[in-house]
Amino acid sequence: MPASDESAVLSSTSSALPASTAPGLRRSLKLWHLILYGIMIIQPTAPMSIYGVVSNAARGHVTTTILIGMVAMLFTAVSYGRMARVYPSAGSAFTYVAHELHPMGGYIVGWSMLMDYMLNPIICVVWCSVAAQGVFPSIPYAAWVLAFTVVFTALNLRGVQTSARVNAFLALGMSIVVVIFLAFAFHYIAVVLRPVGGAWLMPLYDPQLFSSRALLHGTSIAVLTYIGFDGISTMSEEVENPRRNIMLGTVLTCLSIGILSAIEVYAAQMVWPGRSPFSPVHRRHRLRSGGPARRWPFPVPSAQRHAPRCEYGFGDRRAVRCCPRALRNGPRECAAAQILRHG
Repeated sequence: MPASDESAVLSSTSSALPASTAPGLRRSLKLWHLILYGIMIIQPTAPMSIYGVVSNAARGHVTTTILIGMVAMLFTAVSYGRMARVYPSAGSAFTYVAHELHPMGGYIVGWSMLMDYMLNPIICVVWCSVAAQGVFPSIPYAAWVLAFTVVFTALNLRGVQTSARVNAFLALGMSIVVVIFLAFAFHYIAVVLRPVGGAWLMPLYDPQLFSSRALLHGTSIAVLTYIGFDGISTMSEEVENPRRNIMLGTVLTCLSIGILSAIEVYAAQMVWPGRSPFSPVHRRHRLRSGGPARRWPFPVPSAQRHAPRCEYGFGDRRAVRCCPRALRNGPRECAAAQILRHG
């Protein structure tokens, strides 16, 4: 069938499909689900994996870079929220660019997003498997890869509400880890260090080490703390009142992660100031304890959930070739089928 005839059939069948029978997603998520979802994508322990790199780049001013990055990312979060208010679609940035700029630009953005959301779970499975093998070296790496792939896929097949409950459980677990760390850190600060006066402000501004150039360099890395919150907008067609809740969920997620991250790195800097370099003994201990792999990429179920929702948004704009059945039942049906298959 020629492309023009196929487009005509798609258009006519789409318009002829009654609204009551058109495939769609159930709006079952509330605002707190979105916030937990966003926190799990970013992780409460987000600054831990980049702490050392940012500390070296910003000459110890990690807390300051986190706060500056939060302000910058809040503008991005507000922008996503405003666009979601106008276009409450699962296509996220694909829909925004296609409507506001050009369909071809949306097509490129959409497929870039889809590639990201497909590669992210693969990377996370690999990272989880490496971390797990570090804890249990007797179990083969291939067994961990298979186990994590099966678990994460099964969680997605259970549906979005199951994923929301799992996110809440994982967020609670990581929050407990953060609380334990902060309790030990502030106990050490209060009992052993006992800082006075301006010493409390050293993590924010150390006159001996401060450099605006280094601070901006560190901030460009610290913004990675917030990476992933844009995924909230892909849930636009599954949340109640998306024109309100996508904006609030995105902004509150960014704000809560920024404040929590700033508290974490503030405590770390108070315990070990930027002017005190790590000795080889400390570096060896860090490698034995797992190093960067200590940040387990728990949001794999959430990351895996983005890809089919992007496909769903593509179906709305006919950005992908649909299966022949869609020629009879509407262009979004094969995209909806992807949601049913992948969760």
